[in-house]
Amino acid sequence: MSSIYLISITVLAIGLVILGVTWFKWHAFISLSVASLFLGIAAGLPLMKIAQSYETGVGGILSSLLGILALGTILGKMMSESGAGLQIAQFFTRAFGERLLPWATFFAGLIISIPVFFEVGLVILLPLVIAIQKTTKKSLLLIAIPMISALSISHGIVPPHPGAMAAIGIFHADVGQVLIYSLLVSLPAGIIGGPIFAYYISKRIQPVSEPKVVAANVSAKTYPSTFVSFLTILLPIILMIGAVAVPFISMPGWLADLLNFLGHPLIALLVSVFVSYYLLGIRRGIGRKLIEKLTGDSLAPLASIMMIIGAGGAFKQVLIASGVGGAIAELATNWQLSPLVMAFVVAGLIRIATGSATVALTTAAGIVAPIVANMTGVNLPLLVIATGAGSLMFSHVNDAGFWLVKEYLGLSVKQTFKVWTVLETLLSFAAFALVLVLDLFV
Repeated sequence: MSSIYLISITVLAIGLVILGVTWFKWHAFISLSVASLFLGIAAGLPLMKIAQSYETGVGGILSSLLGILALGTILGKMMSESGAGLQIAQFFTRAFGERLLPWATFFAGLIISIPVFFEVGLVILLPLVIAIQKTTKKSLLLIAIPMISALSISHGIVPPHPGAMAAIGIFHADVGQVLIYSLLVSLPAGIIGGPIFAYYISKRIQPVSEPKVVAANVSAKTYPSTFVSFLTILLPIILMIGAVAVPFISMPGWLADLLNFLGHPLIALLVSVFVSYYLLGIRRGIGRKLIEKLTGDSLAPLASIMMIIGAGGAFKQVLIASGVGGAIAELATNWQLSPLVMAFVVAGLIRIATGSATVALTTAAGIVAPIVANMTGVNLPLLVIATGAGSLMFSHVNDAGFWLVKEYLGLSVKQTFKVWTVLETLLSFAAFALVLVLDLFV
């Protein structure tokens, strides 16, 4: 089956998703499921292979996200109901002033994003962004986009995120150099996609519905202190940083095992939820029965989101099984491009096809690595970052992040393309341009 045919039916399948949601008014879960079936049949996959790919895709994405999203949502609910979110919102309002709030959320997101995955950072920080928005009455997009930008750019190019670490291993690049260069690139690229883009787009788009995250209803009789509020929200970050630091600090084996265990995102969030139950709940006058009710209420809105994300994972897996990645690799070998440009373009095409930045980054690295193995003068750390930059571009309906941002910010599908897809593409091309500039000097 020709590469052009496979890429063509992929484009048609993506169009079917968009048409189903916007024209036929299907739920996104149905649209993605129908598109997966269409793509598998059109690609000539056996029917059972399509079904197996669907199951694998759903299980793969939900197994890594379900617990994280659930626990992060519970933590956000406790932050909201106790008034801790409002305390932090008021702190940032006083410290930075309303005019600088987009910059405050950007730098907070950039710092927190280094040791955590995009999805973890999103579910931890977004309830606070909502609280800030309700306090200041500013545009939600003006405050949220800088934070999302910081989380995304770090996820794409900064170690120790999994895609960057995998590419470092494939290219045999120096992790320290990649970290330094990626921080130099992520700051200006994140500003372009964050505060600058937020100022522009927030004046042109208003979310069509309320964000599907915790409401800012305060059930406690008194607010927790600012210290307790920050401790609760930063606890999972502190635990995850502890795990990241293990390889660089001499310690007994049992302590290293314990820190690695507590630093796993799922465990870190679980510990933080129980801490929030006590510090923000029982200690502040919220009874056990109300805590149980708040937990149940916080999980209810996740059902639709998780169905959509699961179907997006299935669509991605059918894309992979259909051989689209191989088709892109075949085309890439015929291109006469510099290694940096080739890595960027190949990663971008795979991202568009599969919807996963991590899959795009690791797959593109595997394609490009043999090509550059015998070349001289290739800056391997910058090659890692160029590949990571390509893995961010043109995120759309087969990306879990697309649906997370849509549902959490209350956007329509059309608005999500204008906000999330444009944001990711800005980050991608800005980061790559900075890589080309750095390549002139290092």
